[in-house]
Amino acid sequence: AGRSPALHCPAAGVSQVTVRDALNQALDEELERDERVFLLGEEVAQYDGAYKISRGLWKKYGDKRVIDTPISEMGFTGIAVGAAMAGLRPVCEFMTFNFSMQAIDQVINSAAKTCYMSAGAIAVPIVFRGPNGASAGVAAQHSQCFAAWYGHCPGLKVVSPWSSEDAKGLLKASIRDDNPVVMLENELLYGVPFEMSEQAQSKDFVVPIGKAKIERQGTHVTLVSHSRPVGHCLEAAAVLAKEGVECEVINLRTIRPMDIETVEASVVKTNHLVTVEGGWPQFGVGAEICARIMEGSAFNYLDAPAVRVTGADVPMPYAKILEDNCIPQVKDIIFAVKKTLNI
Repeated sequence: AGRSPALHCPAAGVSQVTVRDALNQALDEELERDERVFLLGEEVAQYDGAYKISRGLWKKYGDKRVIDTPISEMGFTGIAVGAAMAGLRPVCEFMTFNFSMQAIDQVINSAAKTCYMSAGAIAVPIVFRGPNGASAGVAAQHSQCFAAWYGHCPGLKVVSPWSSEDAKGLLKASIRDDNPVVMLENELLYGVPFEMSEQAQSKDFVVPIGKAKIERQGTHVTLVSHSRPVGHCLEAAAVLAKEGVECEVINLRTIRPMDIETVEASVVKTNHLVTVEGGWPQFGVGAEICARIMEGSAFNYLDAPAVRVTGADVPMPYAKILEDNCIPQVKDIIFAVKKTLNI
């Protein structure tokens, strides 16, 4: 699931790259490009990263640029934020975003608010990155999506990649940005290969923060998603196409600032909207999209109420069958599309 929909023979200059390798490439290139960039977190150095994202970087760049920290998110996040205020460009890895809650004061009160509170005098160019949302078989304390949590807070930029191209381009853009950026990756995508063009593999490639991407053109219904569920939306769109329903699939890429213009333009064209996310329903990303559409001119083009497909409104269960029923599946998206189209 989440696999690239086009696993045919790649075109010239196109190769298959996993999300893990794309992130590793981005870190390597940015560490090389700017000596102010450094990586810190649990097991990022000598162990090559808990998920092998930083593989080979400690050997290449040494102790000053790739730093193993104690298991203390509050401590190493504070160090990273201070380093950013002093002119460095830290990349702070959380082994899982669930434990960024240990450092939420540093992320929100220190990183997100300082530029505003200093009237622009103090920039905090820092990237907080790591796996977000549900993995597999790790129960409630390792399985919540933080897109809505961090997307709620002014002062932060929040990005959520799906493909290898998203991952590489957004990480490079985030490291180069002068604002604090939260990058929400997905552990289950790390090993998934996607096609990457020669251009996407160049050292100059970045994906602009705040711009969504239309992954599939369609005319009947707009599907808006981010992270792993984008793959589910594409799978659902392929099934529905056989029944004559053409879905337009939008990969948000960025949660904050949100590219609502791309969503509005699509709704004007399709007259129907379904949002899909792994997070909880209340105050979620889909809820925000629905509210923004309702408040704007695209609302007049809707032929039916917008429908949200979300995670179940419970802490994540441990049992596999319950876990599967808590996370949006392809069948749930198909059901939502048919509901909104009244078919």
